[in-house]
Amino acid sequence: MTKARLPGALWVLLIGNFAIGTGVMVVPGTLNDLSQSLEVGTAAAGQLITAGAVVMCLGAPLLAAMVAGWDRRLLLAGTMIWYAAGHIAATLMNDYASVLVVRMLSMIAPAIFTAQAAACAGLLVPPEQRGRAVTFVFLGWSMASVLGLPIGALLGGQFGWRVAFQAIALLSVLSAIGVWRFLPRGIRPPALTGAAWRQVFQSPAIMGVVAVTALQGSGQFVLFSYFAPLLKASHGATAFQLGLVWCWFGAWGLVGNVLVSRHIDRLGAPRMVLATTALMATSLLLWPLSSRASSLVPLAVILIPWGLGCFAANSAQQARLVGLEPRLAPASLALNSSGIYIGQAIGAGAGGWLIAHHAEAWMSWFGLALLVLAMALSLVLARTGVKALPASSS
Repeated sequence: MTKARLPGALWVLLIGNFAIGTGVMVVPGTLNDLSQSLEVGTAAAGQLITAGAVVMCLGAPLLAAMVAGWDRRLLLAGTMIWYAAGHIAATLMNDYASVLVVRMLSMIAPAIFTAQAAACAGLLVPPEQRGRAVTFVFLGWSMASVLGLPIGALLGGQFGWRVAFQAIALLSVLSAIGVWRFLPRGIRPPALTGAAWRQVFQSPAIMGVVAVTALQGSGQFVLFSYFAPLLKASHGATAFQLGLVWCWFGAWGLVGNVLVSRHIDRLGAPRMVLATTALMATSLLLWPLSSRASSLVPLAVILIPWGLGCFAANSAQQARLVGLEPRLAPASLALNSSGIYIGQAIGAGAGGWLIAHHAEAWMSWFGLALLVLAMALSLVLARTGVKALPASSS
């Protein structure tokens, strides 16, 4: 028996996530040039990731409440135009403080788009296809790591970070056009009431899943944020070699997300979350071996499990939340986005602190500890079978 075909409108949401993911990850990809161009240290440049992540974390639930009743076609297309304008504005700035402010304003777009695109995807398909639809749309982030991040890193390495930002602006405009052209009119999820938001915040299952997401992001971004300077310092990696590393990592990320998308409805989201987090933890456990090697080949092997789990874990988390309570998906997915971004902020901040204190050797172990905590919490949630809503709300 063949699977029913997903709606074509999901493709424009996937492409939108591709643009969003490429823009979010362009800072790690161009960190060396940003640091040199803006005349700041690596740890300071890395705080562009932290500051943007804080905006996305706080903005996702607040903005979800503000735009709850908006037509999704208008909302998502307008969000991509804002993203394009922010990246163009950043290229006009000449000092670190100005770039930091513009970057924070630009990150309003990811705070809206990823969560609302996932919620929108859940409304475009029958209930039995929701998990597959949500993970399909999130494939855009994996594609960003395969194509967008390495291309951005190469552009930044060869022509400077401003050219990479300009390319993302162009991609965002094209995405906005696609959303406006192909997404159906009139998709307006019902606005969530204060009572509904209280149900979300009082739900042990939803808040537990969001906490797992935050731990996953924190564990990864301790190292992920600083791949470029770390590999340059340890292996003398050139911009071209860094681009190849990003592409390799992203290719496995795409494979992992495709596998999860195909099998999540059969195996269940909780199992997928546990498996993908374990894969990432495996790479961090083995990471110290890469620093002892004279070439990048051992590193490439060690990155395979991490790539397989990285973006697939986020896809599985989103599908898990939609399955818990589809009616509350706009809010729960917004909070999950907050979990992703606060994880990025904590991880990038912790990694920057360790670098500033010459404790790079501890970065992988710190990240590993956070991922082990994520696995433990996810397992507890699955085994206790806590409900999406507290008993008083049912």
